Amino acid sequence: MTASTLTASKDIAIIGAGPVGLFAVFQCGMLGLRSHVIEALPEIGGQCSALYPEKPIYDIPGHPRLSAAALIENLSVQAAPFAPVYHLRQQAMRLDGTPGDFTLTTDSGTRIRCGAVIIAAGAGAFGPNRPPLPGIAAYEGESVHYMVRDPERFRGKSVAIAGGGDSAVDWALALHGVAKQIHMIHRRDAFRAAPDNVARLRGLHGDGLDLVVPYQLSGLEGEGGKLRAVLVSDLDGNVKRLEAQHLLAFFGLKSDLGALADWGLDIAAYHVPVAPADCASKRPGVYAIGDIASYAGKLKLILSGFAEAAQAAHAAYALLHGQPPHFEYSTTKGVP
Repeated sequence: MTASTLTASKDIAIIGAGPVGLFAVFQCGMLGLRSHVIEALPEIGGQCSALYPEKPIYDIPGHPRLSAAALIENLSVQAAPFAPVYHLRQQAMRLDGTPGDFTLTTDSGTRIRCGAVIIAAGAGAFGPNRPPLPGIAAYEGESVHYMVRDPERFRGKSVAIAGGGDSAVDWALALHGVAKQIHMIHRRDAFRAAPDNVARLRGLHGDGLDLVVPYQLSGLEGEGGKLRAVLVSDLDGNVKRLEAQHLLAFFGLKSDLGALADWGLDIAAYHVPVAPADCASKRPGVYAIGDIASYAGKLKLILSGFAEAAQAAHAAYALLHGQPPHFEYSTTKGVP
């Protein structure tokens, strides 16, 4: 979809399709508000899908243990009855108009008429910090990866993993026994990960997993997007060649609030100050929820974001209809 001509007063634009943004779709839908969701990534789920889909989450009420991927799947099913419109691979750029009659324009030229905006963008649009290797773009998506969506893709393959944080260590442990060989590359012998996991990693050295330290990436070998080997070098410039069909590079993320910084929201340190009672920002008709929202006593938890989604949805309804919605429990109201 490239544009929206739906009635502005009944539409909500939600920026961010992470777990909190998806739950906002449900909360808005229960109030009769249709949602358009703008997401910079190519799929819904935010960091849960992009960074740790297989990692368990333990603090979702009613679920003692739930993978991030399963959480996103459940939330998307929960939102589905309300027919949200997803605008993927797009970033919000301009917001014109007034509450009840906004026009939000994305970097792809999509124009969305909406009555209110709910920002659930975490720390903003984000992407991986790419290692500065010549020609790396030709391998991305085929042999070079910055996230793992399907571990089975690496079964029986030689895999190089670069990085020293939790993501690198966690995936090295998770892929041990799946991949034929793992080369764990880090520029230092010390890792910035959970001590127990680092101990497990060291215990696997020589058993289908090699610790390649202290080395850093210096080049790639291959053709047609298919990797044959990864070149690494130490501090003295000595080069080592590691045969690998895949490279997983975990060097963290770079966040960018982009044009949101120009929306008059008083953004400070990647956070939007909001009123805790309704998650309203300084700009009328614009609300912020989840990690990007800031107020005294804020807890950066998914469950806190879920509560904020309900608060923002009810506040937006009251703004657009001139009165708060008639409160009903879902057990009474049901779902369409």
